[in-house]
Amino acid sequence: MKRVKLSKDSKMLLMEAIEEVRRKELIEWRRQPAVVRVEKPTNIEAARRLGYKAKPGFIIVRSRVRKGGRRKPRPRSGRRPKHMGVVLFKPGKSRQKMAEERAAKKYPNMRVLGSYWVGEDGVYKWFEVVMVDPNHPAVLKDPRFRWLKDD
Repeated sequence: MKRVKLSKDSKMLLMEAIEEVRRKELIEWRRQPAVVRVEKPTNIEAARRLGYKAKPGFIIVRSRVRKGGRRKPRPRSGRRPKHMGVVLFKPGKSRQKMAEERAAKKYPNMRVLGSYWVGEDGVYKWFEVVMVDPNHPAVLKDPRFRWLKDD
């Protein structure tokens, strides 16, 4: 396919159109449940890098995780403010790991192959999780995924 060089104005218009589509997509995702199964991956290259195949036994799940710092309950008895340990309290795992765990909890018969970032706004981050059914005949026949049965 021949590459076409765009002018600065054309590039700006194209980028604005892409941003607008992306913004509408995020608004739609915000109204959906936290863990949703999707038909096709948003980023096919990233999904394939993790082992996704477009065949039965493989699914893509979009998982939503809330952004921002965490708050710890304020202690009831007296302490100096410095030793309260309420602010600057961070979770022990990444948002991506949380998204994978939520997807695994919703689909207990599936195994997580990996996940990748697909979007974020001011409140949430979205990750797509690649999952595989280790007992599906199509997966069992594939020599690349025999290691799933061993676990």
